[in-house]
Amino acid sequence: MEQILPNLYKIEVPLPESPLKATNAYLIKGPDRALIVDTGMNREKCLTALLSALGKLQVDLDRTDFFITHLHADHLGLVGRLARETSKIFISEVESAIVTTIARKGAFRVDALRGFYMANGFPEEELRKAEERHPGFRYGPGRKIDFSPMKEGDMIEVGDYSFRGISTPGHSPGHMCLYDAEKKILLAGDHLLCDITPNITRWPELENALGAYLESLQKTYLLDVELVLPGHRSLFTDHRGRITRLQEHHQGRLAEVLCALEDRPGTAWDVAPHVTWDIEFKSWKSFPTVQKWFAIGEVIAHLDYLEAQGKLERREENGKMVYKRC
Repeated sequence: MEQILPNLYKIEVPLPESPLKATNAYLIKGPDRALIVDTGMNREKCLTALLSALGKLQVDLDRTDFFITHLHADHLGLVGRLARETSKIFISEVESAIVTTIARKGAFRVDALRGFYMANGFPEEELRKAEERHPGFRYGPGRKIDFSPMKEGDMIEVGDYSFRGISTPGHSPGHMCLYDAEKKILLAGDHLLCDITPNITRWPELENALGAYLESLQKTYLLDVELVLPGHRSLFTDHRGRITRLQEHHQGRLAEVLCALEDRPGTAWDVAPHVTWDIEFKSWKSFPTVQKWFAIGEVIAHLDYLEAQGKLERREENGKMVYKRC
């Protein structure tokens, strides 16, 4: 737990067995109500750590609201156990609709995702192992959540802080940041991270996720920001420099994807071993299965972007999605 600014605190919520190590939850205290931004996974270790910090800060959950930057379990998972009947749970309109759909469709959506990944070359046996270990399937809220949906430009006032919702799709279809223009702070969720690149994957609700993400980067580049409060790792100040490096990273990854398809067409699974990954394993074969899930999603997002740019064409061959350079 660390005080960042007056009445604004960062709480590190541990993420056991995750390379991310922790989620940054943020507490903003006002005279009448408090706001918690993101919560961590629905796990006992996460709950214990967060409740301990909130207790030390004398937070009354009956007078606390929540803002969830996006629907991933490491940000949304605990809100169902923390929120009270008096709480408002803010999330973007897009994410609210998706969470509701996931809760309603359940296994049907998992089956559809499995079919999609298998069509992109993911071997079924490995895919099922990834599903069993995937934190999104294991550590979500576990109950229906009554959200207060937000749209671009909506405001949340907490004490001396005045936050405006900034729509930043890419990492997820309806990812939203909070921006205080007077204090020049950006609660960035997983849109901007200081030393790791946010995972950009294909969503049923966002076909060209990388294109959306690059547009969102340009959008936040224009904001006047002096301090970024990210969803993981350290706080940072030079948001424009970080955005430039993220843009360069994706241009490099796009070049790697094109290079992998130079000699022959292939699936996302064929391309993945030829991409540089920020993970400490010697070869693609030795990757943990869950990390392969994230990596394949990232490759598909880059393939989609290149297809939209007219640099690749996609066709179906024997039930597989195969990409070929134009």
